[in-house]
Amino acid sequence: MSGIAGVAGGVPGAGLSVGGPQQPEAASPFSGMLKSMVAETNDLSQKANAAVTGLLSGSGVDVHEAMIATQKADVAFELALQVRNKAVAAYQQMLSMQF
Repeated sequence: MSGIAGVAGGVPGAGLSVGGPQQPEAASPFSGMLKSMVAETNDLSQKANAAVTGLLSGSGVDVHEAMIATQKADVAFELALQVRNKAVAAYQQMLSMQF
């Protein structure tokens, strides 16, 4: 056992194994959270679109319901945008590190 495989062979979660097929690592909790946040943001946006369409067509949607749905979608989108901005800033900071 030499090199990186020898060092990381006994470290759980290192992704390297000595001999045998590699098992794919489970998705990280952060990526799962991001996927669910994007899905929820998309769902809120679709609900807001449906509420506004219902308001404009006169199908029984109140103005306040459409405004609340629109604001929920806006807040969810702003949160997703800020999380993306923080992730990009962290990535850029890691790129500027010297090893």
